[in-house]
Amino acid sequence: MTRLTRLGLIMLWLICLALWTVAPALVAAQRQPSPQSSATSSDLSEALRLIQQVAKLQGEGRYDEAIQLAVRALAIYEKASGTEHSDTATSLVWLAVLYEAKGDSGRAERLFQRALAIYEKTLGAGHLYTVQSLRKLAQLYEDKGDYGRAEQLYQHALAAFVKALGAEHPDTAIWLEELAFLYEAKGDYARAEPLFWRTLAIYEKALGAEHPDTASALNNLAMMYDAKGDYRRSEPLYQRALAINEKKLGAEHPSGAS
Repeated sequence: MTRLTRLGLIMLWLICLALWTVAPALVAAQRQPSPQSSATSSDLSEALRLIQQVAKLQGEGRYDEAIQLAVRALAIYEKASGTEHSDTATSLVWLAVLYEAKGDSGRAERLFQRALAIYEKTLGAGHLYTVQSLRKLAQLYEDKGDYGRAEQLYQHALAAFVKALGAEHPDTAIWLEELAFLYEAKGDYARAEPLFWRTLAIYEKALGAEHPDTASALNNLAMMYDAKGDYRRSEPLYQRALAINEKKLGAEHPSGAS
């Protein structure tokens, strides 16, 4: 998939993350009918409701209102679960994403760093939540032009995925592509090009030559050649990506008609 599409999925990930982390605690509290556990259950239900509202407001671009609710949710998590709990980290990530959307990269960075530290301590360095938080922090550094710190984090995440899933897994390819995007942003095409090709090869092998993610990898590779001015190499890649999208989605679909 393209980078834009993957970045768009961060909100879905956050919603799922809130559900996955809060729901078990909510169920556990409901099984124990003591006044304290009832209060905790009520608090967690309210926090989840707030997070759902945050997601809605964020989608509407109403960041200031969303931040107010996210701060309330964070306070509930810190009181109910503790300052070092994964629920608290999830709320910190929400706040970081909102501040990043507002252009306050300083606050976003500090929140991402705190969330990442909690996830690493409570869940481990290779856990999905930890790696996704690391990814967001790396993307923040990249957007700020701090390519050195971004590259370090991308490499760390790539190594974790290679260890957990293997070098040929499609999820591992996402991190290869992140590195490729980083090098492309720096104008280091010599390092970006083989990573884009490696990503394409993994998708073709794991997902098939006509999978939409394969088409996206083709398109990203073509765009890199475009940036280099190598139109002879970009054109057939664009054509192949277009053919896949037209076959899978139809000629009238935006992806197929582009």
